[in-house]
Amino acid sequence: MSRSFEFAKRNIRRTPIQAIAASMVMFLAFFALLVFIILAAGSQITLNYYERKPQVIAFFKDGTTSQDVMAIENALNQETRVTKTKYVSKEDALQIYRNFTKEKPILSELVSANILPDSLEISTKSPEDLEPIAEVLIKEPVVDEVVFPKDVVKNLTSGTRVIRLVGGFAVLFLILFATLQILMIIGFKIRLKRSEIETMRLLGASPSFIRTPFILEGMFYGVVGALGAWVVVYLMLWYFTPFLQGYLEEIKLLPLSPILMLELLGASIIVALVIGCLGSISAVRRYLKI
Repeated sequence: MSRSFEFAKRNIRRTPIQAIAASMVMFLAFFALLVFIILAAGSQITLNYYERKPQVIAFFKDGTTSQDVMAIENALNQETRVTKTKYVSKEDALQIYRNFTKEKPILSELVSANILPDSLEISTKSPEDLEPIAEVLIKEPVVDEVVFPKDVVKNLTSGTRVIRLVGGFAVLFLILFATLQILMIIGFKIRLKRSEIETMRLLGASPSFIRTPFILEGMFYGVVGALGAWVVVYLMLWYFTPFLQGYLEEIKLLPLSPILMLELLGASIIVALVIGCLGSISAVRRYLKI
């Protein structure tokens, strides 16, 4: 096996342009794969966050009694579509407002609990349940206004579906293209070394000894491309994390766990070895007749 590694290293050194081209194609494929996985996971986490939040907020009119609020809350708890309800008093609303405006204390001084409405926050099992619950609440005489982020959840659901579909097709295409690229490059090298391979056969070299360096070479291209893509993606995440955290706010998406990144690295290397091996074996079976 050590001699096979030496032959593979020599093949790579002798054709550096082809080696760089194959590694770059693998880099692009795995860069797209890692970006797709992170985007898909991030969009799903964001969607889950909004699905679990109190999505429907009913604001009560002034003078609404606690008995009225309790009656509505008890009725909602009987609904199978409702997972949780939370009553927010005027004082609670004021505290929430102060937390949001703590960097501008002058705004907090202008607001008192009396001008803020009582409200009821309702969580549902799925985004599709938001509108029916909102329609039930708006009919209540003591309810002044009902708010729910219908467009936000709908757009997130559509966006997640598009990311999965488009990203999946793009990654499959690039992986197929990378496999074919390795097949063509290894096949080109086999044709280039026909006389050397024939000499090795005459000297008694076994078929496996002749094939192995080419297979190792294809696997090397895959690992180099996957490792390079992982490093670039990790550096990009590290650089943009402080900027993105300001937009994500309460969504616990970044920074990504180092363990998760190591798992992505391990999975990428395994997939790269498989792709490099498949491309090389296909080239050997097609062009190396021994």
